[in-house]
Amino acid sequence: MKVPFPGKRRTERMAPDLDGVAELLAECDLLRDQAAREGVRLDDTAASLERLDQMLPRWRTDPDILPWLGSDAGLYLGTVIVRTVPGAGWRLRPDGQFVVRLASGRECDVVTSGQEWAVDGVPELSQFYASVAGP
Repeated sequence: MKVPFPGKRRTERMAPDLDGVAELLAECDLLRDQAAREGVRLDDTAASLERLDQMLPRWRTDPDILPWLGSDAGLYLGTVIVRTVPGAGWRLRPDGQFVVRLASGRECDVVTSGQEWAVDGVPELSQFYASVAGP
């Protein structure tokens, strides 16, 4: 006798719990540590993005930290957008990359933007935020 399994079948792809994932993505431990060393408090607001833009980029001399810090910066940028821009939310693309989807349907690759910011400061995190949060 075959007993049916009450949950999803293993052959079906399960959608991730994006609320739980959002909390993990918001951690950004390396960025938070670097910011704290500079006296910058990350409080998930647009103002904190401006404070990050003003930090001296001491991490650029450390090739081991640079890519990780850039990813954290992008995830933090995404966290601020998701928490403050109405209708914004995390989305997992088929390629495994997390992006922020705006209410308009536009998708923002915040991780790439964070990595670019970490390497050369452009685009500034606050400018990127303004471009998606604006009227």
